Amino acid sequence: MAAHTAVASERVRQSSGWCSACAAGLMGSNQWASERDGVATESILVSFPRRRGVPPSLAGMTVNHLTDEDFLALYGRWAPLTPSDVKHFFASYPGLWWIAGGWAIEAFTGASREHDDIDPSVLRDDLPLLRRHLAGRLHAWAAAAGSLTPLLPDVDADGAPDDVLPRGCGQIWARPDAASAWEYDILLSPGSEQEWVYKRDSRLRLPMTRALWERDGVRYLRPELQLLLKSRGLRDKDERDFTVTAPLLERSTREWLRDALTLTEPNHPWIARLDDLGA
Repeated sequence: MAAHTAVASERVRQSSGWCSACAAGLMGSNQWASERDGVATESILVSFPRRRGVPPSLAGMTVNHLTDEDFLALYGRWAPLTPSDVKHFFASYPGLWWIAGGWAIEAFTGASREHDDIDPSVLRDDLPLLRRHLAGRLHAWAAAAGSLTPLLPDVDADGAPDDVLPRGCGQIWARPDAASAWEYDILLSPGSEQEWVYKRDSRLRLPMTRALWERDGVRYLRPELQLLLKSRGLRDKDERDFTVTAPLLERSTREWLRDALTLTEPNHPWIARLDDLGA
């Protein structure tokens, strides 16, 4: 029985048990709606086979047309975890980890916001370390190109990412078992312990010490980098995050973000708004 395919538009719904970063994983890293996690520049079909348990009304629908109930029924719920949970879970992880997404924005601004999930990040090349860390704790699923593929802990556990992950996979969903909520949407970041690399354009690089900051023993992605990752989506919550965060950035940091957007998204509306703030 063929598995369903589910690839989404750049604008993905925010609903109970669903998040844009998760949708991005199902789309594949080349069609990121988040982390990055907007505007429907691509409307890609979600098709479900006509079989028992899948409502015929879902066939031929786009992700944006699915109800909250359909999302929950198809993909399951997400546990409401916090940075403290991530800190505890990754305490013994031997590689570099940090938190991206909305929690990174909230940690910087101090402004509370809603969260659909939590996005720990690790280096893509450290996938074997991550799999060993998850083994016996959580089941790992590779999210990419319309499907979730289990990564069995005893199968090629030390394999390189390109050898064991589906093409375009940029994140791992993790949960204790099939009856439990998903706990972590783990982003696989390019680069190294010394260098952060922008996943959409490798010309943008920073020393990792410049890309991360720390509070209460938790490392977070710098807010200007998170806004850059959010810039592709332009969802309502991305606009809110920009409005709250951009005025709090130092001028040199706003200038970096403006220059990065000019390089990668030269017609982006945030460029003029950054100039208005004195970037």
